[in-house]
Amino acid sequence: MNDLSLTILPEAAGDAQAIERLHERTFGPGRFVLSAYRIREHVDHLLALSFTARIGTLLVGSVRQLPILIGETPALLLGPLTVEPPFRDRGIGRQLMERALKDAKAKGHRLVLLVGDEPYYGRVGFKQVAKGRITMPGPVDAARILVFELVDGAFEGVSGVVGPDWSKARG
Repeated sequence: MNDLSLTILPEAAGDAQAIERLHERTFGPGRFVLSAYRIREHVDHLLALSFTARIGTLLVGSVRQLPILIGETPALLLGPLTVEPPFRDRGIGRQLMERALKDAKAKGHRLVLLVGDEPYYGRVGFKQVAKGRITMPGPVDAARILVFELVDGAFEGVSGVVGPDWSKARG
């Protein structure tokens, strides 16, 4: 990022509309049928663990994390992660992810799950989950379920259905 001055900050409540417009542009209306969105319908993302990327005042990227359970095990679901198309391939997505993972670990979280492309997310340490170990609501390609251990061994013995952490559900 030599040519741009990038700022990554925790998401603020006032960022919601701009982030939703970014999601509309980058993911389109089909995003609402995806497994991860089914979980997001019930539990809000955590502002303190969700981040925006800005160049000056222009919002160019966003990553969110929300509380989930994998079976009985608490975890975070990372996503959506998105960057405005003209600003892709400049490391912004990676910087957003690294900040999200670093802060999640600092706040005592142990495990992060996402649905995405292993060649991209594997570069920061996400690993493919063995087929059948985790089940998500709705349609999902099992090869795209990835996990990141914030604490070594945190995924050991973890399996089951992924769902919202109902203790943090909207009232």
